[in-house]
Amino acid sequence: MQVGILGKKMGMTQIFDQDGNCIPVTVIQAGPCYVTGIKTPARDHYTAIQLGFEEVPDKKLNLPRKGHLKKAEVKPLKVLREFRVPEDAITDITLGQEIDVNQFKPGDFVDVIGTSKGKGFTGVMKRHNFHGSKSTHGVHEYFRHGGSIGGCTPQHTIKGKKMPGRSGAARVTLQNVEVVQVRGQDHLLMVKGGLPGARNSLVMLRKAVKK
Repeated sequence: MQVGILGKKMGMTQIFDQDGNCIPVTVIQAGPCYVTGIKTPARDHYTAIQLGFEEVPDKKLNLPRKGHLKKAEVKPLKVLREFRVPEDAITDITLGQEIDVNQFKPGDFVDVIGTSKGKGFTGVMKRHNFHGSKSTHGVHEYFRHGGSIGGCTPQHTIKGKKMPGRSGAARVTLQNVEVVQVRGQDHLLMVKGGLPGARNSLVMLRKAVKK
């Protein structure tokens, strides 16, 4: 059963299928992950498993994290994330169990969750795709501005108004991404197309919800 996996985005490359067609793919170092927690309806009112990823030196973890991982009897792990699973699936899962990429196969569809690249403080044209002001008819030093941010009523700027601000560095979910190749011995997964985030950024893969 596909319960999901954690990985790191390594970069993009291309591979060729049997017909010689070029397919752009993103390479993900997926796992190995370890089950560090199990959420049950009786105790937690929902069903999920917590996976740990990326081994680190023991000295880099605080005492609460060490105590939590000690219950699962796993190595010191840097990243912990939860994946929702069906209630009947947790009966086959145990603490400390290893989860690898072999749960996926070419042709499967997954949802990929990552953090997009941060763009810093940007204006409304880059952040919200505003078209800007005219370049003629007396417009002066207002070409990339956003225009009015409110009228006489209600005498304040309405909440949610599209304005300049920090752009990017947000959680992004890419749905129905096709798995092209699985290399279980190397813990590598290749999926079609690009993914959100920079190189070496964390990504979460789970079974596609809408497929």
